[in-house]
Amino acid sequence: MKARPLRESLADRPLLFAPVLPSLRSPAHRIAERVDETARLLMKLPRVDAIYVPELVEENHEGRPRYRSYDPSEYVVHLTSRTGHPGIVTKVVAHMESVLALQEWAERSVRRGVRNVVLVGGSSSKIPYPGPAVEEADRAVVPVLEAAGGVVGNITIPHRTDEAARMLRKTKAGVTFFTTQLLFDAEGVIDSIREYGRLCRDAAIVPATVILSFAPLGDEDDIEFVRWLGAHLPEEVEQVLLQDEQALSRRTVELALSVWTEVVGATSRSSVPLGVSVEQVSARHLVSARDLLTAFSGLLPPRNPYHPTPTPRSDE
Repeated sequence: MKARPLRESLADRPLLFAPVLPSLRSPAHRIAERVDETARLLMKLPRVDAIYVPELVEENHEGRPRYRSYDPSEYVVHLTSRTGHPGIVTKVVAHMESVLALQEWAERSVRRGVRNVVLVGGSSSKIPYPGPAVEEADRAVVPVLEAAGGVVGNITIPHRTDEAARMLRKTKAGVTFFTTQLLFDAEGVIDSIREYGRLCRDAAIVPATVILSFAPLGDEDDIEFVRWLGAHLPEEVEQVLLQDEQALSRRTVELALSVWTEVVGATSRSSVPLGVSVEQVSARHLVSARDLLTAFSGLLPPRNPYHPTPTPRSDE
């Protein structure tokens, strides 16, 4: 049977997996090996509703992008063709030349088989980027993706001031889901979801799904990396995680499940649908990501009756 479209899964506790991208300089055989390893893992899991591949971009002081990772659209197409799972790619719209260029990118993505995207702004509010603001980008891209049966999402930063109001405006622009930055505590996201739900109720609109993002960590370098990504990691939480570095991966799995349970309980009266995204922050964390995905599979509703059938490799 074919995989459930992402739009259908969004209202039913979706579980996403975000694999780390290979380097731009990776040879073709290394990329094929990574695709094969990831696809085999995904097909053994109880459930995964979509493969989510963020675009990682470095910026200089002027906001100009530097791309060091493999093309996320091409990578997600490789994985979706192997697994049957829907794919999602991220696009940093701030670096596009214009709204028209962004629409053309969306149309090319659809032709390549990518129908679900997450649109993201630049990393600094002080830089005059050439591309559109996220809300403008949403209004331009939503019709293109919806016509192809896809959906558009955005990033939400729960600890940011007036975040719920931003989410409401983006929902009005056609966004159907949000993914959070990596979470290591529940406080900010609970307040954000509650307020967003209230604003949607007052505006008489259906709220978008909020997908909580988690990642297993292995050492202090991982902690520094997720801080660089913009994650809010309280000092007291970091101290607990680092009490035993040998057990850090297990502790982050336990923390993720605890945060999820706390958020679900505290927002149970809200009309905002929730979901989970498990991110693999480095190539060496594929097994840890599998463990976290498996643990969340046990907490979320079983996914039936859709059972994607993998596409076999020619050498299998």
